[in-house]
Amino acid sequence: MRILRNLNKSVLMRALCLISGAFLGVASMSLASRAEPLHGLAMYGEPALPKGFSALPYVNPDAPQGGMIRLAEPGGFDSLKPWVLKGNAAWAIGVHVTETLMYRTLDEPFTLYGLLAQSVEVAPDRSWVEFTLRPEARFSDGSPVTVADVMWSYETLGTQGHPRYHGAWSKVAKMEQTGDRSLRFTFAENDRELAMLMGLRPVLKKAQWEGKDFAASGLEAPIGSGPYVVDRVDPGRMITFRRNPDYWGKDLAVNRGRNNLDVIRYDYFGDANAMFEAFKAGEVTVWRELSALKWDRDYHFPLIARGDAVKAEIPNGRPSGIMGLVMNTRNPLFADWRVRQAMIEAFNFRFINDTLNGGKDRRITSYFANSRLAMQPGPATGRVADLLAPFAADLPPGTLEGYALPEGSDRALDRAGLRRAIALLSDAGWTVQDGVLRDAQGRPFAFEILLNQSGTAMRTASETQQIADIYVQALRNLGMQARITLLDSAQFVQRTNEFQFDMTWYERALSLSPGNEQMLYWGSAAADQPGSRNWMGMKSPAAESVIAAMVASRTDADFTAAVQALDRILTAGRYVIPAGFSPVSRLAHAADLRYPAGTTPLYGDWPGFMPELWWQEAEK
Repeated sequence: MRILRNLNKSVLMRALCLISGAFLGVASMSLASRAEPLHGLAMYGEPALPKGFSALPYVNPDAPQGGMIRLAEPGGFDSLKPWVLKGNAAWAIGVHVTETLMYRTLDEPFTLYGLLAQSVEVAPDRSWVEFTLRPEARFSDGSPVTVADVMWSYETLGTQGHPRYHGAWSKVAKMEQTGDRSLRFTFAENDRELAMLMGLRPVLKKAQWEGKDFAASGLEAPIGSGPYVVDRVDPGRMITFRRNPDYWGKDLAVNRGRNNLDVIRYDYFGDANAMFEAFKAGEVTVWRELSALKWDRDYHFPLIARGDAVKAEIPNGRPSGIMGLVMNTRNPLFADWRVRQAMIEAFNFRFINDTLNGGKDRRITSYFANSRLAMQPGPATGRVADLLAPFAADLPPGTLEGYALPEGSDRALDRAGLRRAIALLSDAGWTVQDGVLRDAQGRPFAFEILLNQSGTAMRTASETQQIADIYVQALRNLGMQARITLLDSAQFVQRTNEFQFDMTWYERALSLSPGNEQMLYWGSAAADQPGSRNWMGMKSPAAESVIAAMVASRTDADFTAAVQALDRILTAGRYVIPAGFSPVSRLAHAADLRYPAGTTPLYGDWPGFMPELWWQEAEK
């Protein structure tokens, strides 16, 4: 984007600019347009940490430096560019190598503190935000991080990068350099979250990528300003990161107690069983156990018995998010809400949870369950009802009146649920003919359940397949013909990016401060945009309206009401058959690896927690 000059509107300043333009240039700014430089920015209210704080409250500021951590990842990778749609990228590049202007704390719903940016200024109505870079900020090759690097990164990501960057960029009316180390974003829409999002884009080195096909995948190691550099790469098998001893930001308050390990290594495995065996053998030093039943039953192997590894449970206060089987409404088979409700009725969560997990998981009751943002039981009231009222005629039953998932049965055959499912399918035009569920034209109810053979972030491949197997057996009682297809990670990513599935396993983590990303998850434009997270293909004017209200909210009460309204639309939309979740993370780890156990952040085991806050104790 061409840099635009911001000239003062007063006649006097115009004259001065004309006379001394060579001196003022892009740095000339109206005194009235300036705001107070801030050390941090919160979505609502003020940052919890004062200016001049010494360290984040959830770190060990005196953590020893050095050591190594080895982590396991499923599948493989063929790219080192996690910012583009093409390729299967090693995602950790974006965690350890590159940085953003601001750092998002894990202990507040949505608050940023300066990282590459020394300070931030924002308009009272958040119609613009301005960042001033730290003069000492450097890339790992020693070159300075400049305004030109930031502006090139934002424009390139917004136009050629992954679709997740496009939405916010489309709302930027103007990006301009306002000084040697400062730049300003002016927004085209009333969206208070945009000022925050502009602080969270990765800053890349312009000279490395300019003139190349940025949208292409590739194995060129990125040059970043972060605490680590890419050390060794064995595509598809292993990648290691080595701490940069000359890292420019090691003494910043936001970094004190973070990035303690010298080496971070990720090994890639074919499936979760191989990953777990590698942990038991000591080849991997941290293992995140997703099954509460296995956590209680299967951790008596020698590594634990000798005390060389220990178990830890890390609580959190974040929403459950959504996890389960998503139905692709682009397929006419799942376009009718009555059919989707029938599919939910046939999913006997109670029996599945008892059988596979000893009944230990909690049911996901809505997308923002386990938080104050969750929809409340019963009819919508107050501001929530007001937001939904204009769309009442088009909302599925239960959105306004109240919606709850079926209770299920402790037996494999949930007769009451199947009876309700049959009634709903009949209303939708489906009847059983010679044991097969068919429509009026005689076409069978047949579909594919697509699964990743490498598993997911929250479920192993064996668990998702076991869930799907039990579910398919139940569907046969309805005369449905469902088949399960297992794909390797690369094929699964390609097919889901292109929405080439009928039903698949779906996971979306949600924060305590949802905002613009919700349009990428549930917006109408995203439904037709390859690579978006709107896998269900929903197109809901009501959802888009409440998301707009959410990002424009000026008070926490209005924001909460908007999220609760969205939660109702999503849950009663019946797009996902919810599974269960755990309010704690279960991590087994080498005994010499430590984390600040007494000061667990609000988000718990969340991106930015492990390995960033961990350290290794030296041998005694």
